[in-house]
Amino acid sequence: MSVIETQTIVNSQEKKLVAEIISNPNGTNMMLDDEITKVRARGVDVFYGAKQALFDVNIDIPKKSVTAFIGPSGCGKSTFLRCINRMNDTIDTCRVSGSILIDQNDVNSKSVDPVMLRASVGMVFQKPNPFPKSIFENVAYGPKIHGLAHKKSEYEEIVETSLRKAGLWEEVKDRLDSPGTGLSGGQQQRLVIARAIAVNPEIILMDEPCSALDPIATAKIEELIDELRENYCIIIVTHSMSQAARVSQQTAFFHMGKLVEAGPTETMFTNPKDTRTQDYITGRFG
Repeated sequence: MSVIETQTIVNSQEKKLVAEIISNPNGTNMMLDDEITKVRARGVDVFYGAKQALFDVNIDIPKKSVTAFIGPSGCGKSTFLRCINRMNDTIDTCRVSGSILIDQNDVNSKSVDPVMLRASVGMVFQKPNPFPKSIFENVAYGPKIHGLAHKKSEYEEIVETSLRKAGLWEEVKDRLDSPGTGLSGGQQQRLVIARAIAVNPEIILMDEPCSALDPIATAKIEELIDELRENYCIIIVTHSMSQAARVSQQTAFFHMGKLVEAGPTETMFTNPKDTRTQDYITGRFG
């Protein structure tokens, strides 16, 4: 049996296993099998000075899947998202306790280099933030600082591949030397996603990536997210219930700093276990 045939069988088995476990509604916060878990959080507390922002968060997040974090403003969903790639390290008053494992490796270990961690855990913010550089330089920046390429031809290949994955290549291939900031809002967001993909991440974090975009640009980003989940673990914070229902396979509901409930998206939206989840999804508060 060839390597390609073997890999095809492995990929097929993995997808089947992911589908089986995601469709299993058992467990309030849905603990998953080790084989498909990409991120595992246990007892995560976050403090900003004396104020506690997150309380005892426990959740497993699967590989090659989209997990949506929902909840009212200030509930802690973005705070927890930032814990996964240690973006909270940039806030002097922030303190994080508990464990967050990525493939069984604790991101908070002293041996973990935050810069390298953020290369493998990319982040897309609410407002598109392309660098004040050309489209080409925006995408090539990460590979350059991480030494992933050395020749011009290697950079060109990475840039084209990343822009194709981000669904932007055909729109910008004839103007790669133009400023990234000159693109439309939706194009800038896809450029930022291409920039994240260029360093071969394993996880892509998205903090309300469509909140500043029009419906057409939002639809393109959502379509892109659906395509990217074939190769990446994607975690998205969104205030849009319809978006969470459209793009995610797993949903986690946060309220007042606590993870109230997590499970398969279909179950969360049709038969949640907690009345607070039901009330939020149906618009009774939030």
